[in-house]
Amino acid sequence: MNNMNDSGWVNAFQAMKSNYGLNDDSIGVFAINLRFDLDDIQTIVSESVTGGGDDRKCDVLYVDKERQIAVIAQCYISRKAREAAPANKASDLNTAITWLLSTDIDSLPTGLKGRASELRSAIDSGEIKQFHIWYVHNLPCSENVKKELLGVASTARTALKNYSSASDINIFTDEICESYLSKLYMQAERTVIVTEEFIIPVSDAIEIVESEWSAIVTTVKGAWLYDMYHKYRTDLFSANLRGYLGSRDSDSNINNGIKTTAHEQSNNFYVYNNGITALVLDYEIGKRSKNGRKLTITGISIVNGAQTTGSIASLSETPNDDLLVPIRFVKSHKDNIISNVVRYNNSQNKLQAADFRSTDSIQDRLRSEFSSIPDAEYEGGRRGGASDAIKRSKFTLPSYTVGQSLAAFHGDPVTAYDKKSELWTNEKNYRHIFTDRTTARHIVFCYSLLSAINTKKIQLSKKQKSDPNALTSLENLSLSFLNKKGAGYLLVYVISQCMEIFIGKAIANRFDLQFSKNLSPTSAEKVWLPIIDMMLSLSNQLDAAFSRDRISNESVSKSVPNFVGVVGSISALQKETFDQFSSHIKLIDHSKH
Repeated sequence: MNNMNDSGWVNAFQAMKSNYGLNDDSIGVFAINLRFDLDDIQTIVSESVTGGGDDRKCDVLYVDKERQIAVIAQCYISRKAREAAPANKASDLNTAITWLLSTDIDSLPTGLKGRASELRSAIDSGEIKQFHIWYVHNLPCSENVKKELLGVASTARTALKNYSSASDINIFTDEICESYLSKLYMQAERTVIVTEEFIIPVSDAIEIVESEWSAIVTTVKGAWLYDMYHKYRTDLFSANLRGYLGSRDSDSNINNGIKTTAHEQSNNFYVYNNGITALVLDYEIGKRSKNGRKLTITGISIVNGAQTTGSIASLSETPNDDLLVPIRFVKSHKDNIISNVVRYNNSQNKLQAADFRSTDSIQDRLRSEFSSIPDAEYEGGRRGGASDAIKRSKFTLPSYTVGQSLAAFHGDPVTAYDKKSELWTNEKNYRHIFTDRTTARHIVFCYSLLSAINTKKIQLSKKQKSDPNALTSLENLSLSFLNKKGAGYLLVYVISQCMEIFIGKAIANRFDLQFSKNLSPTSAEKVWLPIIDMMLSLSNQLDAAFSRDRISNESVSKSVPNFVGVVGSISALQKETFDQFSSHIKLIDHSKH
């Protein structure tokens, strides 16, 4: 691989090949490992790499029913520098799809038959929600490959239509090129983003050393934390499960209390505050002298004490030198130790289920994307923002509700209804709704639909309460439906299943749906209202989706297809409504990205 430089992912891939005696096709498994954070490389390789001359253009086939994903990959390694990988190998994935999904199973080569059978069975039983088709190679990405992969997505969608349980499967076609691999590797490796070296004067320090970790316990001046926060902002909390939550002006707000103490009783801060725990890449403590000691740390991420740091940093001026903060700097080269340091140092703060996803790279990206969405604040697993000025407001999209709207829209209204925490704590549930294709504008698309439904129910309930006879027969029908347990999430799901009817075109991946304009969630709700009103007028057709007035997986799966058929049968009558709605909708064209 002469064209490969000595970047981190290349070295890691070569080490994996050497450790397990693997061939070049294992670059596909390497990508799967980075992308889905898997552990047992050897088992995955033995079960997933096809190889040989009779692989029918499928180098890797990975089926994970727990995560509900399937990955089909064509792999290519160039031994010399090239501008791009050959596009015809991307096109070969059309052949792979046909053999794996459509060809008589008995016609497949022996080495592929078992894996293809497992894939088909998983699809039939509804255990696959994401279908990834990858062209993995060690060269730059190219437009020609992207164009070929668009055709592959169409082939896959056509093939999946032959499976009764495949309607909720989202198709992802990706060119996993050198830059993509580098990005995946960096995201997997870096817990600490701030990596500079810092020299900190301390009065003294105690070091504790164990076999898998060591720590320095000391104090730092509040002024040092003040300066660090203003220089690095949220990067200072890269391994923290929450950022600084802000110090709202109320006696009960802990952060406001920290801020008040720092300002009014700085000399007592040490005994009033629990202190800070920070992960570091390395540290070195100097000898004692009459002036104290010199502590040198390399890298820092505050895993507990973000509120203390942020509160001090929100002071109007640099704090006095007598403000001392207790702190311990922890270093370890063991991933499980680092993970547990993060987890257990936050457990006392009554973490919500979503908090443990707040440092996920997808949540980081989404928080960044939401900065361009009007009148919207996205928590991304965190309960607050990173600035003292940010307060929870009517524009905040709560993490749980976002997860529920995505889950319902993408095929799981039952979990959205009665297992909302599992959307964050359960790996397969979380990865089903928060993917590389989940965008801020798609979240607005789904969230505003659920929000509009909830608003409709509130308005109808309020109208009925003010005057029991005020509701029309249609409004009574609508409210009766919405009062059933899980009805709102069911309606989100049903609407998602009817999207092709509404917009009059095929949708390979529902994550590509968004509004054509960059709407605020509130403005987006208005776009949904005509569709919601029309669907509610037919809601009695969904009675079979409820068992004892609540939705269940079995009843939903039986009733929704028939309801979609009913909507399709009246599409001509609803042409004006559908056309008007369709004019607001956009499908992302990934060939331009």
